[in-house]
Amino acid sequence: MPCRAMRKFLGNFPFEVVIPGMPGRATSNALPGNEKISKEFSFRSCHKNMLWLPIIVSAYFIFAVNNLIDNFLLLGPPNPKSYSFYVGTLGILVLLLIPFVNFSVPETNQIILALVAGVLYVLALFSLFYSLEYYEPSRVVPAIGAILPLCTFGLVYFFSNEEVFLGIKEILAFSALILGSFLISFSKKQKISFQSFKIAALAGFLFSLTFFLSKYVYLAQPFWSGFIWMRIGSFLAGICFLITKEVREEIFQRKFTFEKKTGALFLLNQGAGAGGFILQNFAISLAGLIYLPFINALQGLQYVFLFLLVFFLTKKFPRISEEKFTKEIIIQKGVSIGLIVLGLIIFYF
Repeated sequence: MPCRAMRKFLGNFPFEVVIPGMPGRATSNALPGNEKISKEFSFRSCHKNMLWLPIIVSAYFIFAVNNLIDNFLLLGPPNPKSYSFYVGTLGILVLLLIPFVNFSVPETNQIILALVAGVLYVLALFSLFYSLEYYEPSRVVPAIGAILPLCTFGLVYFFSNEEVFLGIKEILAFSALILGSFLISFSKKQKISFQSFKIAALAGFLFSLTFFLSKYVYLAQPFWSGFIWMRIGSFLAGICFLITKEVREEIFQRKFTFEKKTGALFLLNQGAGAGGFILQNFAISLAGLIYLPFINALQGLQYVFLFLLVFFLTKKFPRISEEKFTKEIIIQKGVSIGLIVLGLIIFYF
């Protein structure tokens, strides 16, 4: 939707403000036509509410383990349409939780917002899988990792009526995290082309828009209610891929040949990935709006965990990864990890 219309639409949702020295939280509408948020409620104002940080770190560790097992079980990148179908439609299983969680039917505009966020998530995944199928991961992954937090910060800054800002300390932490995340998955042997950059930029923007809208959903609804409504949106987007003959043939005709032990590992891994996704969304629901770009920038931790797991496990289980650890690669990864750790230290302290 046009920016002006979107700003007006989001103006119906509260912007979270955590006031130092006061329990709970106050809310205000930060968009045009509403009372502006005082600049004293900036980054430092909600710095004490950091419960989301260990949660998102845990989520990225689970994602790293999930990626490692996927690389062990699956050969080649996933088919973009089929994988987007599976991710979108299987999310509907979360409906089984309705009797046990605080689920509600909110106002129509809140339902629409949640459904749109769910649809955008599937489109973002499709863009990511498409880029991995047609371009080298070492080209697009670093680009997405750098674009995503920058786009998220731009959305937060613009739609909060330019009342969200960072100090020098936070800018240094943010820059170190982005640079570390970029370097840890970068390969100088593979230079990014204009075409691969375009699809990476699209994927990064769609993911950032998903994060941003998800936060507004959680501001207006309880966590589980908002999460379930977004998964319904993802389901609606996922079944749209059945329109293509390619997806129908792969889903209804392809036979999976997992051994008993391997099949159990595959199912366990998918469950772990779903748990990581829930934790990531829970962190988004807890974090203040200003922290969304940092949640994105911290994704470099996923590649840190993945590198460390591969480095130590390949000595005992060579089949896990074919990556070769040359002196140059170890130095690059070491510098990247150092930047990410430095960013975390600056950010937290």
